Amino acid sequence: MSDPKKILVIATSYGVETDELIKPKEYLEENGHRVTVATPENESIQTLVMDHDSGALVPSDALLSETQAGEFDLLIVPGGTINADALRQEDHAQRLVKAFATAGKPIAAICHAPWLIVEADLVVGKTLTSFPSLRTDVNNAGGAWVDKPVVVDETNGFALITSRTPEDMEQFTAAISGQLN
Repeated sequence: MSDPKKILVIATSYGVETDELIKPKEYLEENGHRVTVATPENESIQTLVMDHDSGALVPSDALLSETQAGEFDLLIVPGGTINADALRQEDHAQRLVKAFATAGKPIAAICHAPWLIVEADLVVGKTLTSFPSLRTDVNNAGGAWVDKPVVVDETNGFALITSRTPEDMEQFTAAISGQLN
């Protein structure tokens, strides 16, 4: 195992896909890394299963506006349609992903989460995947969308790790782990 790293997960307090938050968080913590979850209001997150059924309640550790990219080694953005749509409109979330990219730090986004990467204007020249409904958004923003379980693209000075759905979680967490070694 590599030295323990500091991971930041950003989300809103409602609508995150349960497995897209919990599984990477548990995987990283089990491997000795420190994971901080930040939300706009520093409120617990009501996760959802398939955007409909209530999932686990996950505590927030920090206020999104008070987190700094310099304090962390990697950023994870979980999906969930409701979460991703709200998060891409958060100025602090856009500021953070831009700061991670500028610092050359990896960003991991799954399912609908690449909406934030599109909104932050960070997909130009990148190849990535996501939930299929984002294909047009990614392509229109200057990226190249592909239908693969996971894509790691290091174009433009930072690694962008993307994945389609919770069914691709094993590949997604393996790609995240690969960036931490």
